[in-house]
Amino acid sequence: MMKITVLYGSPTSAEQFEKYYGGTHLPLAAKMKGVARIEFTKFVSGPDGAKPAFYRMAELYFTTQAQMEQSLKSPEGQATVADTQNFATGGVTMVIGSVDA
Repeated sequence: MMKITVLYGSPTSAEQFEKYYGGTHLPLAAKMKGVARIEFTKFVSGPDGAKPAFYRMAELYFTTQAQMEQSLKSPEGQATVADTQNFATGGVTMVIGSVDA
C-alpha cells in the first residue's frame, strides 16, 4: 500500500483556510479516482501547550504505486495538487511512502 501525506503549515487565516479547504479543496480531492482511503487531521497543541509544527494533515492511501501514479497524473489529481496554492498560505509539504503492515 502507498500513502501520500500532505502537511499544511499554519495559515495566515485559519478561518479562510477552513472555509476554502472544506468547501472547495476537499470536494475537488474527492473526485480523484483510485484512492483506497483518506484521512484528515487538524493538529492541536502538545501537552506542554506548544504550537504544533503543522496545522493540518491529509493522508491518501492507494493499493499500489501504479494506482497512486495514475491518480496523481489524472486531470482530477493534477487539479487537486495545483489547487493547494489557492489556500495553503502556510506552505505545503508532500511526502510519499510505502506503508508497512
